[in-house]
Amino acid sequence: MNDGHSDRLEALEMRIADQDRVIAELNDVITAQWRKIDALARQVSQLRDEFQTIGAPRDAPEPPPPHY
Repeated sequence: MNDGHSDRLEALEMRIADQDRVIAELNDVITAQWRKIDALARQVSQLRDEFQTIGAPRDAPEPPPPHY
């Protein structure tokens, strides 16, 4: 190969290596975000369950105000 093709090939290889690095970093970010979303979804579910067990039943009438 002549020198021009060699330089172009080397530049393409460097770009591919850089893109591979960026893809790996993005994958790490996405994985961390997915773990956080999963943890938050579990927490919301737990809080919803807690609220439903300690909250007043929705069909029950409200007690009269204290001044009655």
